[in-house]
Amino acid sequence: MANSCDILISGGGVAGLTAAVVFGDAGFDVICVDPAPPITVRDAEGADLRTTAILQPARDLLEPCGLWDRFAPYAAPLQVMRIVDAGGARPEPRIVRDFNASEVSDQPFGWNLPNWLLRRELVARLTDLPNVDFRPGTGTTSLFTRQGEARVGLDDGGRLKTRLVIAADGRDSPMRQAAEIDVHTTRYGQKALAFAVNHSVPHENVSTEIHRSGGPFTLVPLPDYNGQPSSAVVWMEHGPRATSLFQMDQPDFEAEMTERSCGLFGPLTLASRRTIWPIITQKADRISGERIALMAEAAHVVPPIGAQGLNMSLADLRALLDLALARPEGLGDMQMLDAYHAARIRDVALRAQGIDLLNRASMLDARPLRDARAAGLDALYSLKPVRRTLMQMGLGVR
Repeated sequence: MANSCDILISGGGVAGLTAAVVFGDAGFDVICVDPAPPITVRDAEGADLRTTAILQPARDLLEPCGLWDRFAPYAAPLQVMRIVDAGGARPEPRIVRDFNASEVSDQPFGWNLPNWLLRRELVARLTDLPNVDFRPGTGTTSLFTRQGEARVGLDDGGRLKTRLVIAADGRDSPMRQAAEIDVHTTRYGQKALAFAVNHSVPHENVSTEIHRSGGPFTLVPLPDYNGQPSSAVVWMEHGPRATSLFQMDQPDFEAEMTERSCGLFGPLTLASRRTIWPIITQKADRISGERIALMAEAAHVVPPIGAQGLNMSLADLRALLDLALARPEGLGDMQMLDAYHAARIRDVALRAQGIDLLNRASMLDARPLRDARAAGLDALYSLKPVRRTLMQMGLGVR
């Protein structure tokens, strides 16, 4: 088993595995480690039931390395982003506005896939790359760097020597902590439930975000499940309310989520188990250090609004790949890593700030403030240049 490589990736989630494929396909020797083996079966205990919308720029990164061909058969296109304000006296739509990808592109905004399936296809693609060594069940514990290399300690007692460490190991990143890079965290007192549903009304490739209070209730298209239309749901709520919903018996929960969806898709029935997690915004003070680059949730965490999470992570990966290919001899040196920080830090800050504002608006409970939110949505939508700009920004178009 090798004890050195060009790139060591700490973290085997969707972002880390994608980085392993992308850099492996580009010809770099890669070792990827994660303390938990990936769960690649939908109904297995611990499976990640969230979904990810892969937006157009991310697809451009995934096609050359062979990943998109694996993802495409399972992807549900997102042609329309529908925003519904239901902040009136009753949980029913009062303003409905559609953002259609045809206004800015001849392609959908993106394509939605379940996270567990992404992991399955990523692991399968890794088996085609002899220069990538994936070691599930092994985590990173320590980091020692100097100008020419990094040495990483593993929880099995081993040590690895590498030119570049990529920390893709989550919001509590052990490699970020070992590099002594601080983070700033904003807590909202919110939690999000994620699950899949079946419904009688077809989604017609429309992603629907319903605003009332506590946070958005978002239904994102999935391929049909058991012969019925299906969507992934992320339901954001104040923490105590979210916990209560998570603990409800299934019939009561189905009644609550059907009401919260304003009945737009008919009665909703659970098509998976429920998962729950806290909502935060978190940003690292720097996204690089000596011989280390932070990406994905090690660098930034945002609420699940506007499909920005993984797509920000893949923008990190694109920047790292471009810099590595431009100067392979400088892989992991300060010139490369300072350039990476400069390329990403402003975009991360702006997107995190924008999502923070949207989340705070979606949480509003007082009726006058909810009325103001509805009026603001109506005004923004009515201005075609503003609407187009918002859509292009959401896609990551500059």
